[in-house]
Amino acid sequence: MRAAVLHRAGSPLVIEDVDLDTPKPGEVLVRIEAAGICHSDLHYMNGDLTAKLPAVLGHEGAGVVEAVGEGVARVQPGDTVITTWRPRCGNCEFCSSGRPALCELGRVHAATGGLLDGTSRLTLRGNRIHHLMGVSCFAERSVVPERSLIRIAPDVPPEIAAITGCAVITGVGAALNQMKEATGQAAVVIGAGGVGLSAIMGLNLIGANPIIAVDTVDARLDLARTVGATHVINPTRQDLQTEIVNISGRPAKWAIDAVGAAQTLTQAVEAVGTGGTVVAVGLGKVGATFAVPINPLVQQEKRIIGSLYGSSNTPVQIPQLLQLYTAGKLPLDRLVGRQHGLEEINDAYQDMRNGATGRAVIVPNDRSAHRLGSHPSLEDISLAPSSTSLT
Repeated sequence: MRAAVLHRAGSPLVIEDVDLDTPKPGEVLVRIEAAGICHSDLHYMNGDLTAKLPAVLGHEGAGVVEAVGEGVARVQPGDTVITTWRPRCGNCEFCSSGRPALCELGRVHAATGGLLDGTSRLTLRGNRIHHLMGVSCFAERSVVPERSLIRIAPDVPPEIAAITGCAVITGVGAALNQMKEATGQAAVVIGAGGVGLSAIMGLNLIGANPIIAVDTVDARLDLARTVGATHVINPTRQDLQTEIVNISGRPAKWAIDAVGAAQTLTQAVEAVGTGGTVVAVGLGKVGATFAVPINPLVQQEKRIIGSLYGSSNTPVQIPQLLQLYTAGKLPLDRLVGRQHGLEEINDAYQDMRNGATGRAVIVPNDRSAHRLGSHPSLEDISLAPSSTSLT
């Protein structure tokens, strides 16, 4: 199968012919219908985040189940599924205490570059290569743990399903799960990419007002207005704190940083006033820090909290968000940017660097076969037998 492989940080992705093992017990073979272009993968490409390499990248995907391993019970061939990069075991401290986004299984993927048993199903020219976050959906197919899949209705467009598995649940989830008290209060969203736009939708759902989008790209601000932003600010031309006060009459009560940079987190802290809360959802370079003035933090009782994966319970909340989408209450179609073939993946990331609007999507396979219901057989896929070790 074709897959986008990162051989070393700082180099472009390479489209390679990669061999894929059959699924082991508890695993599922998924034909990838769409995969979102997420900034997190760019962090790995740049070396801002580290992963075991070479690896097939991609963690925001959706597709159709083609085969299941022994013991798989929640999905079957023909099901439409979303991949999630943070599985939940249901038993660890965090799952048991209502914080499944922090499930300890996620550490296995990060530490080994493999699936939940720590091993890989991917081989390139006879050598084992690694998975990213247990998903690796920048490929025509992927073997994924059953725990990392969420079954959804088959009529959800693949591109909508894919972006819901990361950008949407991260942004909307942060609003619903960490900012539920923001009804009727001013909220600022810094960064109008896929996650920031999703956060605006979530704030709109809970009735925050005003909702102020902040970005340095005017086209992104225009898009933010269409998904629920009541006001927009371009900080390259306007003073952020002054404009927030002009809009709401006082500093904001809430701010989301969807960028993950020291400068934007500092802006978020400055944007909120007494009793204000900053929710950090964007990831930065490993080891990056930012400074917080101590006295205003204490005297004004400001709060700064992190939110991983929208602090969400993905098996419950992702289907709920898709129900809102089909009901016309969550305009996810407006998030989808340009669609690319797998061979155009480096162009898609260059577009992201250049300030493209919306969430670009990779289409690894020709969808006409899926829409006609004519999937290739497992014999046509030529899967390799499973192996048990990484090299």
